[in-house]
Amino acid sequence: MEKAFWIGKWELQETGFHQPEVNAALRKFWSGLGLSPGARVFVPLCGKSGDMIWLREQGHEVTGVELSPLGVEAFFAENCLTPEKSKQGAFDVSEADGIRILCGDFFALTAESLAGVTAVYDRAALIALPPELREKYAAHMAKILPPGARMLVVTLEYPQEEMQGPPFSVPEAEVRRLYAARAGVEVLMHEDVLEKNPRFSGRGASALHENAFRVAL
Repeated sequence: MEKAFWIGKWELQETGFHQPEVNAALRKFWSGLGLSPGARVFVPLCGKSGDMIWLREQGHEVTGVELSPLGVEAFFAENCLTPEKSKQGAFDVSEADGIRILCGDFFALTAESLAGVTAVYDRAALIALPPELREKYAAHMAKILPPGARMLVVTLEYPQEEMQGPPFSVPEAEVRRLYAARAGVEVLMHEDVLEKNPRFSGRGASALHENAFRVAL
């Protein structure tokens, strides 16, 4: 998607992609990554996700990246945090209480941007990207992460022809195509969640599953 698309979503407050509750798959499967409490975690396309607060509560240092300044501001304001602000290359950085958000383009990130990161939590990034950008995203992720990094990837799966994304349908086969050549992929969950998400059936989807994967680079 064009950058202007997501900037516009935040400006118009069309943020139906935001989950007010901590993701259930994150709660259930995160400990299975076997990380130390102080490990630094990267959250791509983080928005104002409360999942970052949950990760911080587990003892992790958290680094997020978000394109929209409004999304960054909303995260800190809604969690009653006053961030310190700085510049890091192409990014405006806001940081408070062990959570650091880089405001800018994911594809401008470098290995230096993610120094110390050993794990990734991706619930909102892969499914936000159309097919032509997902290959670029996965390749860039592998490039900027250190060897041995572990990922929890959560996707949605539905008949793509029935509904226009985002969020896009990203089934198991797609995750394996994107990561298997570079990493090990393990399926953790394939759960029917259509009943819990009526907005999808309202948009024409006849089926909806949430998938979770452990990816080891």
